[in-house]
Amino acid sequence: MPSTPSPASSPPDRWPLAAVLVVDDEPGMRNFLEKTLASRVGNVQCAASAEQADELVRRHRFDLIVLDITLPGQSGMAWLRELRQRGFAGEVVLITAFADLDTAIEALRAGASDFLLKPFRVTQLLNALRQGLERALLRRENWVLRRTLSQRTPAADGLVGRSIAIKGLQAALQRVAVVDSTVLLSGESGTGKELAALALHRRSGRADGPFVPVNCATLLPDLIDSELFGQAPGTRRGHRVVHGGAYAAIPTHPGRDGLFVYAQGGTLFLDEVGELPLAQQATLLRVLEDRRIRPVGSEQEIPVDVRIVAATHRRLADEVAAGRFRKDLYYRLQVVEINLPPLRAHKEDIAELVAHFIDTLAPQLGVPAIEVSDDELGYLRQYDWPGNVRELRNLIERSLILGGLNVSALYQGLNRQDGRPRSPPLAAGAGSATPPTDLLTLEKRHIVSVLDSVAGDKTRAAQLLGISRRTLERRVADWAQQE
Repeated sequence: MPSTPSPASSPPDRWPLAAVLVVDDEPGMRNFLEKTLASRVGNVQCAASAEQADELVRRHRFDLIVLDITLPGQSGMAWLRELRQRGFAGEVVLITAFADLDTAIEALRAGASDFLLKPFRVTQLLNALRQGLERALLRRENWVLRRTLSQRTPAADGLVGRSIAIKGLQAALQRVAVVDSTVLLSGESGTGKELAALALHRRSGRADGPFVPVNCATLLPDLIDSELFGQAPGTRRGHRVVHGGAYAAIPTHPGRDGLFVYAQGGTLFLDEVGELPLAQQATLLRVLEDRRIRPVGSEQEIPVDVRIVAATHRRLADEVAAGRFRKDLYYRLQVVEINLPPLRAHKEDIAELVAHFIDTLAPQLGVPAIEVSDDELGYLRQYDWPGNVRELRNLIERSLILGGLNVSALYQGLNRQDGRPRSPPLAAGAGSATPPTDLLTLEKRHIVSVLDSVAGDKTRAAQLLGISRRTLERRVADWAQQE
C-alpha cells in the first residue's frame, strides 16, 4: 500500500476560513489529510467513495476537494467530470499512486486544478492546497470588484469637507474603525452612507479584506436568503408543468456562495437594512449572534468572519414601534450609531465638493473641466439640496457633459408648498447698480444658450438639458408671456 506522508514537523499556520472535502478509500490517508488540514482551514469532511462524496457535495458547500483517482465504484476522474458538468466551480486537487503523463493530461482536461503523485511530501500537498485556495480567493475578490464597479461604488469621491459637521463625522468614524463592532449609519438618502462605510473599512484592521456592498431594497424577497447566505448544490428550484398536466422537477441548482462568504475577512455593507422582510431580519439576527450562516438547502453551518456595517434612511425606532422592524435586531445593529448630516447642514463645504467632483469626474467622462464662478457658488449655497451630496454630484456630472453649470436641473421639481417653481432669494452681496442675476435668470440664459447651440432644435435641447420637451416648451412660453 502506498505510504502515508509523515506529519509536518512545524506548527501549522492558520489559513483563511475554507471548507475542504477529502475523498480517498484508504483510512490512513483520510485520517492524515483530515488532521493536517483541520487545524488550517477550519472545516474538513471526508468520504471513502465518489458516491459518499457526491451526497456531501449535494448538501454542503466546499471551496476545495482533494480527490483520489482510484476509488471503489465510480472513479475519481469520472466523478470530477460529472461535478464540472453540474456546475461545481471549486478547486479540485487529484491524487493517485499510479499515473503517467496521459493520466495527468486527462485529469487537467477533466477539470482538475492540480495533480499529485503518491507518496508526496507534506510540503507538496500544502503548497498545492494553498495555491488552490488562493485561486478561489482571487475569484471571490474579482467577483466583489466586478460587483462594486457595476454598482458604481463612489470609492474615489471620499468624505470631502472641512465644516464642523464633517470633521465630527470623520472623528467618529476614526474612533469606531479600530474596533470590530457592528455599526449603524443613519441619515437621509444621498448623504454618503456608503462612503462612510467604506471609510470605516479602509481605516480598520480589515482593510486588506473585501468590502462588499449590498442594497437590501433591491433584493427580490424570494432570493434574499440565497443572495446573502448562498445556496447548496442540488437544491430544487421548483417544478414545471409538462405535457398532460404532470409535474417535473426543474434541474437542481449547481450551488452558489452568498455575500457573507464573499465578504470573509472583510466588511459586509447592508445598505437600506430597514427594507428587509421580517423573516430575513430574524435570520440576520441569528447570524450576527452566532457568526455562522446556513446556505439555502444545506444542513451545515459555515463560520463567517465578517464585520457588519448597516445603513438606513429610515428612523428604525419608528419602524420598530410600527412593527415593521424587529426590536432585538435594531439593538443588535445599534451597537454604535453614526448619523450623517444632510448637505443643507454644511453648505460651507459646497465649494470644496464642487471642485472635488469636477476633478474626479472630468477625467472619467473624458471632458474638459468647467469653471464655476463665485456668484454661481453663492447660488448653489442658497439651494436646499433635498437629494444631498448625491444631487450635487449628479448636477456636476451633467454640467460637465453640457460644458457649463446646469442650474436648470435644480428647478425641474415643484415647490412642495404651493406647487410653483422654486425661486430662491438673491445672492448676498448683489449690488443695486447691477441687475441681480437670480437663479431663474441663470436658468433662462443656460437654456437659451443650449437652444442656440442646437439651432433651436427643442427635442435635442431637452435631451441635453435632461428635461422633457414639454417642460422646455412651457419654460419658453412663460418667458414669452413675461415679455
